[in-house]
Amino acid sequence: MSIVFDVQELLRRTPEVNALLGLEPFGDFSQLAGSLFSRVCHNACVGKTVTDVYASDHALQELSIHEINETARRNFEPGGPATALLFSRGAQAVMAHRVAHKLWNDGSTDLALALKAVTGQALDTDIHPAATIGCGLWLDHGLGFVVGETCVIEDDVSIWHNVTLGSALNENSANRHPHIGTRVLIGAGATVLGNIKIGADVNIGAGAIVLDDVPSGSLVVGNKATVRGAAKISFVKAAQ
Repeated sequence: MSIVFDVQELLRRTPEVNALLGLEPFGDFSQLAGSLFSRVCHNACVGKTVTDVYASDHALQELSIHEINETARRNFEPGGPATALLFSRGAQAVMAHRVAHKLWNDGSTDLALALKAVTGQALDTDIHPAATIGCGLWLDHGLGFVVGETCVIEDDVSIWHNVTLGSALNENSANRHPHIGTRVLIGAGATVLGNIKIGADVNIGAGAIVLDDVPSGSLVVGNKATVRGAAKISFVKAAQ
């Protein structure tokens, strides 16, 4: 698997990096992920849980590798997927959610919540393991990212730090958190609350407070957020 080889090569070229990271030897993606989370969380049991879940689900591995690749592509940083995996808190936060969500769906809800709590303390996130997240999520930094239980995030969404996708506290329905459409971009510090629909290709400006549905392809900014024209930014990969 290319990303495993790339990480091994990075650590071979720069042993000082592994002196800082302290990764245990690994032979495949599940072992690499487990070793990384063991160190990130300073907890060997977290590492074992991550390894076991990834080892049991090849499709989950492929999903996380895709999202690590997307982090490298959208983040414009040198080093490619290997450095995205090792050094990006956002990529690691998405991985942690993938594992917790798998546990939640398999009925191990207490273990899922425990994993969410421990990884969240290490990565400064609070993503409920029941939240539904499509493929290709990119968290730039990831710090301060909060996601409620019934939130839905569709494919290829890009989100900056200190974003809250939460409840408006005046609803008790089965869906009390936002539904974020495909390819939405959410700027730093934005707050999106309640059972509302954010359409595809929307840009939400930094610091916006969004309390109402937003039509597809719009730019919304402000407190309270209002539509200010068409979306201007997209991270959609150009056709080859």
